[in-house]
Amino acid sequence: QVQLVESGGGLVQPGGSLTLSCVASGSIFSRYAVGWYRQAPGNQRDLVASITAGGRTNYADSVKGRFTASRDNAKNTMYLRMNSLKPEDTAVYYCNAKSPYEINYWGEGTLVTVSS
Repeated sequence: QVQLVESGGGLVQPGGSLTLSCVASGSIFSRYAVGWYRQAPGNQRDLVASITAGGRTNYADSVKGRFTASRDNAKNTMYLRMNSLKPEDTAVYYCNAKSPYEINYWGEGTLVTVSS
């Protein structure tokens, strides 16, 4: 069982930056693939970035070059650094952890609003 708690969301102007954090507890974090997803009103939940247990990253085309996902296994924490934010990045951001047995765990989400 894994519990995930996100933080770091908020209101930011276009072109600004935010860093989201997600702290995991309850299991061996280093063995899990982790990721960030987002869901805008009326839309489905989409993958933003993922990191395998081995550290390989993958990004949605819409955020490549602007967002950076990372993980610190010693702190059981994952991060999403978001630069050059656009209004279309506005969404609830969720962190995800997938166990080696393909069980998915989700945080409760943190709202990011990009607006002037």
